[in-house]
Amino acid sequence: MGTPRAKGKAAVAILATAALTASLCASTGAETVVKGPAKVIVSGSLAPKALPRKGTAPVSVSLAGKISATGRGPLPQLRKISFAINSHGHLDLQGLPVCRVGHIQPSSNQEAIEACGSSLIGTGNFAANVKLPEQTPFPSRGKMLAFNGRLRGRPAIFAHVYGTVPASISYVLPFQVSHAKGTFGTVLEANLPSIAGEWGHITQVAMTLGRTYRSHGQTHSYFTAGCPAPKGFSGAPFPLVRASFEFAGGLTLSTTLNRHCKVSG
Repeated sequence: MGTPRAKGKAAVAILATAALTASLCASTGAETVVKGPAKVIVSGSLAPKALPRKGTAPVSVSLAGKISATGRGPLPQLRKISFAINSHGHLDLQGLPVCRVGHIQPSSNQEAIEACGSSLIGTGNFAANVKLPEQTPFPSRGKMLAFNGRLRGRPAIFAHVYGTVPASISYVLPFQVSHAKGTFGTVLEANLPSIAGEWGHITQVAMTLGRTYRSHGQTHSYFTAGCPAPKGFSGAPFPLVRASFEFAGGLTLSTTLNRHCKVSG
């Protein structure tokens, strides 16, 4: 998987790219869904916005969900998160190193990068209201590092969460990666039964995914996409992601984020 120094350089480059993408996309619109006791605010973006009409180019995809109570009864625990990404975006894992959960759980951010830096594909953040026995729930926030992995023999994203305030927390949230036919071709899905029980209520999940890497002398990109606008048009609207949040008791909140791409050149 390479030397620690090489891993560190690769990790720094990916984190810098993710941070730049997040800053460029900070002003993108969000969709709010309210149902019963739950409210979810979903945001997402694709960078860059200018893409080839034919073929694809490397991109970064930013996805986020913020969960809160409406005051109409207690907020049920979140059980499943799903992000289905537009089929015009393509996932390339060829030659990308794979991280093992046992190498990053438990660990700090630095320890996780030292162990799986060559598998790093993005970064983000995580928040929850933590419940401890005989104590009032308190907010906890952590940085998220996303690593390429495999779960039950299938592609996955291991979202490594680490926070130190107000208490040290280390956890790996696995997103299973699958493919589907139709408008949304890449599906990222995480089940949360145990983490919700330990941490109380998850209140935010956000991550930016995207990196380029070399394998067997060729350059690859984790995500690529194009802007298939009709001839004569400089851009086109498209549904970027379909997000779904399932709560205990059967409550589900879903929404679709629509964005606009420009034809490059």
